[in-house]
Amino acid sequence: MSFLGYPRPDGSAGIRNEVLVLPPGLVASEICHFVPGTRTLESADSGSGRTANDRETIARVLIGLGRNPNTAACIVHNGSPGADYPELKAEVLVQEIARSGKPVELLDIAKEGGTLDALKMGIKIARAMVVGASRQRRVPCDDGLLALGVKCGISDPTSGIAGNPVVGYVYDKLVAAGGTAMFGETTEIIGAEHIISKRAVSPEVAAQMLDCVAKIEELAKASGQDIRTVNPVPSNIAGGISSLEEKSLGAIHKAGSAPIQGVLQYGERPKGKGLYFVDNWMTMTSIFLGYAASGAQLVMFQLGGGGLPNWTLLEGVPTGVVPLLWVTANPVTYARSEDSIDFFSGTVIAGEETIEQAGERLYRHILDIASGTRTRPETVRFTSPAQMYLREPVF
Repeated sequence: MSFLGYPRPDGSAGIRNEVLVLPPGLVASEICHFVPGTRTLESADSGSGRTANDRETIARVLIGLGRNPNTAACIVHNGSPGADYPELKAEVLVQEIARSGKPVELLDIAKEGGTLDALKMGIKIARAMVVGASRQRRVPCDDGLLALGVKCGISDPTSGIAGNPVVGYVYDKLVAAGGTAMFGETTEIIGAEHIISKRAVSPEVAAQMLDCVAKIEELAKASGQDIRTVNPVPSNIAGGISSLEEKSLGAIHKAGSAPIQGVLQYGERPKGKGLYFVDNWMTMTSIFLGYAASGAQLVMFQLGGGGLPNWTLLEGVPTGVVPLLWVTANPVTYARSEDSIDFFSGTVIAGEETIEQAGERLYRHILDIASGTRTRPETVRFTSPAQMYLREPVF
């Protein structure tokens, strides 16, 4: 099977074709305001007061977004408070993003004579980049060039019974086609880590997965909390989940059944194809941003919802470079948010489809989106603030 995508110099293929301006801030926001076809983050941590490890994470995310296949070209400016840190120097970001072979330009605020003159130059560069990107045409691309990320949230029994297994079927199919699939949420495998880690391709990878869980539990205990009592969260309990183990046993279904090739840090790019576990956190904006930095062209949110009390789905995503796809198997959630959710797999619970049939339908829908069809979140002009997963204290 194939989709219509944009070939990139590094051998990848984009499903969107945007010019990205990094890092966020006044310069990036104004360039994107004036030039259609450009994108930036709503906000992001500048690195000020952060440890070297966290600054490396910020840099990894910014570089990963610039190298994402959906990014046609990139402008990097040095107007951020963190630009003087060695990890976050604009020149370093440009050099790393340029390894992808795509056009990258450095916008030096001081060299241009100040903010206003820099904005003028940035708009000029962006307009030229957008015209260049617009000359590119979609061509047939093998689905093995796709990379997907997934999060499950507000989990309830429908998640483990149908929603996550349908996503798992898609992941197995994509991996078999030579593609890349990423799953994570370390806190969401606790209680089932002994099961999921058995699928690692080596004892070393299994040990890395178990180590991720152990470190999270240690951090929780250091704060006086037992994560096995803090989680499941109230919305999970209201939806009918009684324990963390029960929640995790349902959550791991979204990873399908393929061997796990490796463990990735937040925002780290996979070194090959196949299924990868990402040591990330469960909030939507942070996990979405991390998958995009890791190279995912599309991210799915498999939603339980419990009927969606006090929830608004059309709340945007941290970067318009990578679309978000809402999926659910909960019929009440779907009925209340049919204008927001892209795919419904509750047909499995109703006995109208098997997991395989719903999975095939979802896979075709993903290829359709990869070929240019918009997801519902893409139809809303609103962007949520970006939240990076930074694990060390601020000084």
